[in-house]
Amino acid sequence: MTLDAVTVDLVHVFLLSIGAFVLAMFLTPIYTFFAYRYKFWKRQRSTSTDGKKLEVFTKLHAAKFRRNIPTMAGIIGVFSITAVTLLFNLDRAETWLPLAALVGGGIVGLIDDVINVRGLGGGVGGLRSSLKFTLIILIGAVLGWFFYAKLGIDSFHVPFYGELSIGWLIVPLFAFAVVATGNAVNISDGLDGLAGGLLALSFATFGTIALLQGNSLLAGFCFTVVGALLSYLWFNIHPARFFMGDVGSFAYGVALGVVAMLTDTLLLLPVIGLLFVLEAGSSLIQIVSKKFFKRKVFISAPVHHHLEAIGWPETKVTMRFWVIACVMSFVGFMLALAGGHIA
Repeated sequence: MTLDAVTVDLVHVFLLSIGAFVLAMFLTPIYTFFAYRYKFWKRQRSTSTDGKKLEVFTKLHAAKFRRNIPTMAGIIGVFSITAVTLLFNLDRAETWLPLAALVGGGIVGLIDDVINVRGLGGGVGGLRSSLKFTLIILIGAVLGWFFYAKLGIDSFHVPFYGELSIGWLIVPLFAFAVVATGNAVNISDGLDGLAGGLLALSFATFGTIALLQGNSLLAGFCFTVVGALLSYLWFNIHPARFFMGDVGSFAYGVALGVVAMLTDTLLLLPVIGLLFVLEAGSSLIQIVSKKFFKRKVFISAPVHHHLEAIGWPETKVTMRFWVIACVMSFVGFMLALAGGHIA
């Protein structure tokens, strides 16, 4: 690739990112007007998955939820990224799948948020977990089929080894990556600025890897997401003006899993997204421990609430997680260089 070609790709990526940022900033006052007028208030759950009261969590965030804070702000990013991609960066091989994942995950999350906000059928927690999980699995399976049948990909890269072909089994593997990442991001969205910052770092890292692989349109998609997320973070850092809601966390999480598959860096996803793994893992450990051993491992799960419970201010948890994410993004990027992911 010549220097001129690299420059063109960088300019293209930069303009897409700036375009998404500007569009999202423009749309935010419109969203805010409707959010406050129609009271898109986040209705906080008071019970855990086992039906017991969330006493620690409720105490930690009582002051926050005494304020009326609207949710579903993730719809701004989903719309901005979709518009920019459709107009300036649409490609069958590189951007169809992550865009479909973003929109599909966003629709599932939006339904969940609407049920939560309106309390439809008494659904303070939104969609039933089983139904939400099933819908995300369905999205992952359909996208995995396209990945295998239409893009002709049936292998994944193992660092320091090479490509490992698994045939049609790439479809359930793809679906697993999508479901696991979508769920992990959703669990991580619990503190002001936390999920937004972690997502921006992850997408920026995968975008850089994609650019070095020569997948400039996929890189453009990743940095389009970064632009939208930076706009969101402007308003979501403590004290948050609004929350992204499930429409945002599922849209971004599902898209992140797809990007990892398209860059052939699936095994680096747990490294670059280590905090997502720890967040989801801590929730799983808590659920299993309470179910089988009748005791809690953490004061409150996921782990960011445990750290709050032992005295860490919300801003300290968020920024220290950002620092860890920066380090792990660098580690993941170096592994991509050393492990043969970038030719």
